[in-house]
Amino acid sequence: MNIFEAILMGAVEGVTEFLPVSSTGHLTILEKVLGYRLDDPDITAFTVIIQSGAVLATILFLMKDITRIVPAFFRGLASKESRDHPDFRFAIAVILGSIPIVIAGLTFKDAIETTLRSLWFVAGALILWSGVMAFADHAATQVRHEDDVTWKDALVIGVVQCLAVIPGISRSGSTMSAGLLRDLDRVTVTKLSFFLSVPALTGASLLQGYEEYDNISNGVGWTNTIVATAVSFVVAYFAVTWLLKFVAKHSYSVFIFYRLALGSLLMLLLATGTISAQ
Repeated sequence: MNIFEAILMGAVEGVTEFLPVSSTGHLTILEKVLGYRLDDPDITAFTVIIQSGAVLATILFLMKDITRIVPAFFRGLASKESRDHPDFRFAIAVILGSIPIVIAGLTFKDAIETTLRSLWFVAGALILWSGVMAFADHAATQVRHEDDVTWKDALVIGVVQCLAVIPGISRSGSTMSAGLLRDLDRVTVTKLSFFLSVPALTGASLLQGYEEYDNISNGVGWTNTIVATAVSFVVAYFAVTWLLKFVAKHSYSVFIFYRLALGSLLMLLLATGTISAQ
């Protein structure tokens, strides 16, 4: 990998991580176009680790919310009266919603790093989940807001988030769809998706960095990995800012049409043998 490819992949990760279009799916496609073997351990680890840049951007963007919610969580642990506060309930929701993806990630780790990296899975997931997103976008009443988020909402959203281990479904796309079907408004489900990304992506990045340290060193290289992570941080910050403003006034239609177009094109390329699945 050269430095320009690292910058390109970091930029793609930053743009797509929080849009409901699947960052892993896009990186998988790009890695194939650039000629990499998709199930190589260093490429798989690189794909996961550079997501930590987007996580840091999210933490920076949500800092005002974090400095409000974290103290509320500890106050709730110490005081029964404080447990009725919406910020405490939101903190509990984030914690509970993060548990299912940890279990799924560890349980299906081998499949995630090999079988599910096939571009057939990416193409199929892009197309099929577009239907789920379209239904959720149409059926959502959006009558509930951030103060209405409960542990049941978070648990449902967290379970659905587990489907995002399949590249192409999209972690943000799965959480947003589930949130809309729980009648939460788009801004609330988008912000909740941001919060749920922090423990999920941080844990995955640290695990891959620890387990695949030598493969990274002997493969794509840590310099390229760090550069890509830094680029994803910068780009993701602006992407997050834009997305919250966008969903406040628009539906997810533009993302749904984009997913369908990309998935269909990828299917065509695979079916004609223009590119291989792995």
